Amino acid sequence: MGNWLVNEGVSIFVILVWLGINAFLFVHFFYVYEDGEKFFYTRELLGSALAWARAPAACLNFNCMLILLPVCRNLLSFLRGSCGCCRRQLDRNISFHKLVAYMIALHTAVHIVAHLFNFERFMMSQGYENGTLNNILSKIGNNGSYLNPIRDPNTNPTEVAFTTLAGLSGIAITLALILMITTSTEIIRRSYFEVFWYTHHLFVIFFVGLVIHGVGRIVRGQTNNSLKEHNATFCKDRYTEWGNIRQCPVPVFAGNPPMTWKWVVGPMALYVCERLVRFWRSHQKVVITKVVTHPSKVLELQMKKRGFKMEVGQYIFVQCSKISRLEWHPFTLTSSPEEDHFSIHVRIVGDWTDSLFKVCGGDQKEFREAWKLPSITVDGPFGTASEDVFLYETAVLVGAGIGVTPFASILKSVWYKYTHSDPNLKLKKIYFYWLCRETSAFEWFADLLQSLESQMLERGNADFLSYNIYLTGWDENQATHFAMHHEAQTDVITGLKQKTLYGRPNWENEFKNIATNHPSINVGVFLCGPEALAKTLNKMSIAHSSADPRGVHFIFNKENF
Repeated sequence: MGNWLVNEGVSIFVILVWLGINAFLFVHFFYVYEDGEKFFYTRELLGSALAWARAPAACLNFNCMLILLPVCRNLLSFLRGSCGCCRRQLDRNISFHKLVAYMIALHTAVHIVAHLFNFERFMMSQGYENGTLNNILSKIGNNGSYLNPIRDPNTNPTEVAFTTLAGLSGIAITLALILMITTSTEIIRRSYFEVFWYTHHLFVIFFVGLVIHGVGRIVRGQTNNSLKEHNATFCKDRYTEWGNIRQCPVPVFAGNPPMTWKWVVGPMALYVCERLVRFWRSHQKVVITKVVTHPSKVLELQMKKRGFKMEVGQYIFVQCSKISRLEWHPFTLTSSPEEDHFSIHVRIVGDWTDSLFKVCGGDQKEFREAWKLPSITVDGPFGTASEDVFLYETAVLVGAGIGVTPFASILKSVWYKYTHSDPNLKLKKIYFYWLCRETSAFEWFADLLQSLESQMLERGNADFLSYNIYLTGWDENQATHFAMHHEAQTDVITGLKQKTLYGRPNWENEFKNIATNHPSINVGVFLCGPEALAKTLNKMSIAHSSADPRGVHFIFNKENF
């Protein structure tokens, strides 16, 4: 239990507080509308569907207030730099953003279903026989003091949905939400990122609709002045005498004033500021100084930008106007802070990256002049979990495929710090694991590992970096070739002294060995890779952490952007 709390305690606490606030708001507003005197006559028409519509509306206000905050990247980067205790929780911003979105979807569904019942009962109340309480309540007020918004028993419900402000805004909000959630699935984001990117900008319609949705004041209750003169408990059975006896004047009704804007105006203002900062930064000139085409269709872009400062493992958003002026794609920086440029490695896996590969001349053999290269704009850098690697004495770095990119930045920075004998380097041991399916994918990264390998040997500290490269896919011809060169001093694939391993790591054994070698320190575990691997490493980090506070503790961190 103690091991689990080390890795997940604060995150679980935040989630429980968030769920608790949702539960409180739901229950509180449910009973406001279910038992409140102000809505006594509204309940006569609608029953409990009134409370079931209004309680999730209160929760929607709260969650719509939160939904924009996790995607204010500049705000999060500022908080990461100024609030060390919550950095790991800030790195899970996208996960929290998704949770809030699912909660919004849940409350929206309940809100819609309840209002469908409400409108059905509004229509039924207009059709009741003359002289009944529901009929009298439905006929009251033609000067704005009405209770039933359906003023004519022959009204078409479809007409109400498409001609009233509440109906139109509700439809717009629902459609925008459905499109945003359905196109946010993993398969869409991985295969059709452009679809995800464009539909997610429907959030503008969503928030505009949200703010104006309550202006129509469909849900109505007795006014405060009317409550003083007309006691519903006493007068409900004397409805035929309303207006004729002093104790029971005709009740006056009014709609609730719109409240949503009060919840969302703050986050919306923050997000507007965020976008203005991004707009300003994206218009600063970026110069591409070098383009390198690596095996396995990986494109390296080396760039310079005035005033650009970065830390290891950070990421940037890139836009190429020659491809699209609207699309921004995130890429981890592979350069180190000590270099005079910043770089990214782009794996060609979709339409946008394929277009970038072509406009940068990746598909051409001849040299391309710098002035012929496309115009690139950059937003960032933004912080990630990998920034924290130098806070530990021992670090475990795990990269899968192109997920090795943040660790290229880290290992380069380590190389520079060792070269210049940086006295502030706390890191004393790195365990590095790289899993790849193809042999060619190793080639672009092998040069860096060779430099590190020789540097550590020269300084007599070969044990500083323990790296294991795993090839997870091969054919029969490759297996024969590997077997023939097994006795060679250097690896047949990478040229490194450390031989490539075949298959996948036995994480149980790896964590056991690390725990044995470092029995009384915190070990940072950093992953850039798929969710399945994240679950495995998180489980291993918890299982192999000591119950003794003085023992070894594995602190799991994952890249999220």
